[in-house]
Amino acid sequence: MGHREKAQALFREGYNCSQAVFCAFCDETGLDMDTAACLSSSFGGGIGRLREVCGAFSGAMLAFGILCGYSDIEDPQKKISHYRQIQEFAAHFKEKNGSYICRDLLKDVEITYGYVPEERTPEFYERRPCLTLIGDAAGMLDEMLAAKDTADQKEEIK
Repeated sequence: MGHREKAQALFREGYNCSQAVFCAFCDETGLDMDTAACLSSSFGGGIGRLREVCGAFSGAMLAFGILCGYSDIEDPQKKISHYRQIQEFAAHFKEKNGSYICRDLLKDVEITYGYVPEERTPEFYERRPCLTLIGDAAGMLDEMLAAKDTADQKEEIK
């Protein structure tokens, strides 16, 4: 099972959108499921159901940060490179889905607001684009990581 399918399966199990994507990459990040689920738990529903930045998008960015982020604050080029990659991911996600803002992505769906999540019923999954968005975020992250690996290998050869 690939990351796309794993993320979608986790969402169907009851994890929020951010957890589903982030936890699907535990095999890459080295985090255990409990830690990954806790780290990403706040980002579901567009950050705590505020319908801001899409949780699937946020989960992918959390994974990308662990896998490809920078910690050397003395090297501004690493920060620039990282932000460039994030903005490329955002542009691609937005091009494919129309937005990376939860409320925009759910504009055609009757949703409830507040901090109480909706019950996960077959109708819940049917009327929302979330499974597709989760799959897209995980699949796009896989593509991004593969491209980075290829670029890193080319750089090593030089």
